Amino acid sequence: MIPTIVLASSSPWRREILDKLGLPYQTRHPEIDETPLGSESPAELVARLSREKAEAVAEHFSNALVIGSDQVAVLDDHILGKPGTHARAVEQLSAASGRSVTFLTGLTLLNSKTGHAQTEVIPFQVHFRKLSEGLIERYLRHEQPYNCAGSFKSEGAGIVLFERLEGDDPNTLIGLPLIRLVRMLESEGVELF
Repeated sequence: MIPTIVLASSSPWRREILDKLGLPYQTRHPEIDETPLGSESPAELVARLSREKAEAVAEHFSNALVIGSDQVAVLDDHILGKPGTHARAVEQLSAASGRSVTFLTGLTLLNSKTGHAQTEVIPFQVHFRKLSEGLIERYLRHEQPYNCAGSFKSEGAGIVLFERLEGDDPNTLIGLPLIRLVRMLESEGVELF
């Protein structure tokens, strides 16, 4: 019997990415504390949070493959959170201007029946153009990405801010590394198509 697939997320963007596989799945919002631990690196943070999200949701399913994912944007070893305000978004984009931001996505696939967990951290580089104050203002007024790490939506108009993108899977930038997830699912016996 094929286990139920559960996405431990309420993100519409992650659902949209997972829909590409054409597999039936459920979603459930994980209730966890996402506060970073004192000495935790960004990579350790996303790995831990992806596992904790999967574990929190797996408690509700006896035979499921639970997908947990977490992402941070990093500039100069500093995590760029969700800006929340226009002023903070201006600061973030100004700091990223002409520079590269690394997005780290933690991905966990947890088999709730066996307890077997696979966790990986997948990097993705965003190289920003030199951004003028005018472009930053126009972009923020248009997109209002105040709930997005790094102050942009790559799946929307944020693409105008970039010089180039560098990574194995463009889905990683949006928060769900599909190429790695496919490999994880196959290792658990899930046949695609």
